[in-house]
Amino acid sequence: MRNARCGIGIALVLGALVLPVPAAVAAGAPAGDSGIQISPGDAAPGSTVTVSTRACGPEVTYGKGESKAGGAFHLFEGDREGVLTGQFQIPDEARSGSDTVIVKCPPRIKLTGTYQVSGRRPSGAVDAGFGAEDKETRLALGAALLVAAAAGSVARIRRRPRGLGS
Repeated sequence: MRNARCGIGIALVLGALVLPVPAAVAAGAPAGDSGIQISPGDAAPGSTVTVSTRACGPEVTYGKGESKAGGAFHLFEGDREGVLTGQFQIPDEARSGSDTVIVKCPPRIKLTGTYQVSGRRPSGAVDAGFGAEDKETRLALGAALLVAAAAGSVARIRRRPRGLGS
């Protein structure tokens, strides 16, 4: 019986750890099939955007990029071989909407990717839900986890052996 309770506890912990995985995978995914990774995918005016790519090849150590909102920038080889990385800053007066990034590297490679400009500066605490888009879903999921924990505690207390001398 003790093994069953231990197994249920492990399953609950693993479930809580696995729930955010799809959102994390989606956040780190490259922009479409363009070969460009743009981070963050939803940037605010005044923030710095990082662009990286492997599509230029391992022998290329330099590239040029241009963003309609952020202007021209350069890509250089970073810590990882074959990956070119560059950064630019979104101006404070940038309008919200989709922005296009163009990366060019020798001999004649041209890549295009898009990201979103949110139109507002971040304020307040980080909203780190369980990958759910709306607050109602996150609230319901949190409540379900609390109810499950309370039910487990009640079951454990009720199953506790009575005094040996009684």
